[in-house]
Amino acid sequence: MSSPSKRREMDLMKLMMSDFEVCIGESDSASDFYVKFHAPKDSLYEGGIYRIHVTLPVTYPYKSPSIGFQTKIFHPNVDEASGSVCLDVINQTWSPMYDLVNIFSVFLPQLLLYPNPSDPLNGAAAALMFKDPEAYKQKIREHVRKHASVDFKLSEEDEDEEEEDEPEEEGETAKDGDEDAIMSDMDADETILSDLDDIAADDEDGIKAQA
Repeated sequence: MSSPSKRREMDLMKLMMSDFEVCIGESDSASDFYVKFHAPKDSLYEGGIYRIHVTLPVTYPYKSPSIGFQTKIFHPNVDEASGSVCLDVINQTWSPMYDLVNIFSVFLPQLLLYPNPSDPLNGAAAALMFKDPEAYKQKIREHVRKHASVDFKLSEEDEDEEEEDEPEEEGETAKDGDEDAIMSDMDADETILSDLDDIAADDEDGIKAQA
């Protein structure tokens, strides 16, 4: 039987070779990474794209991973503030026979397809599901459209580069170097206007003398 560290690396490699996009966290450790997760078809969350944070404990696979939605999601079994997930197969009935691919190909899709409002982490979502199912469905669709409908780059470094490369918007305050250049141009313009006034005055004097 392989050691926990070896098993972590093997399971992560298997996940990276699957259809899921994976990005290692800042620690460059196989125990901390992010996964891009597309909500399953025929669910209320269809079309939603979610960034999931995964942390593997030292004793993985004998202890279950920590799974958290970083993209906002409205779901009875997902804490709205922290994104932590309440799912028996992950939190209570986890088995070393499961692996990371199981989580993203089976467990999380089932979570979004079949919520359990009787054991909620989001009481408001559970109450709305019981009280007004149609309003609950509409709330989810609006939430997906607002928070999870746009694709994104999983790598935080790529996001930082995008922000740095963004061009300045029109009307944005000029930088110090630009201000100096503008002031210099204005002084030059004033000098030219002054010279033109002097030329005009000389011409006017010449015309009067001829008269």
